[in-house]
Amino acid sequence: MDYLLETSTCSFLMAHNPHVTDHFNSLSNLNDYLFTCTIVRGEILFGIQRLPRGRRRQVLENQAINLFEGLPCLAVPKEAADYYASMKNYAEQHGTPLSENDLWIAATAMGLDAILVTADSDFQRIAEFGLRLEDWTN
Repeated sequence: MDYLLETSTCSFLMAHNPHVTDHFNSLSNLNDYLFTCTIVRGEILFGIQRLPRGRRRQVLENQAINLFEGLPCLAVPKEAADYYASMKNYAEQHGTPLSENDLWIAATAMGLDAILVTADSDFQRIAEFGLRLEDWTN
């Protein structure tokens, strides 16, 4: 299976959450492919850069470096654009818009035929498009 790790999951990995880390380790030892995408990487790095300089920021920078060194980061495939347009239109018509980044992350997972690993319940609103979701925090 292919697993796209969303921002919340990457944050849990950086924080060494035992449930998420155990699940990650159990799958990475098999033939499963775990990765993130450029949008998630950007969200993580932006969140860190917003912090004032100091110990906490340095710790998070080091955690991000460690995470991204061992986790492939894929670009958004062109097929994601079709999913993005449909999901955004649906969400707006139903009065349940998602953030642009969340829509692109979901569309990337769909375009790459991957399971989106997230603890963010907002993605449930567009799961009917065939978006496969897993939450590793439980």
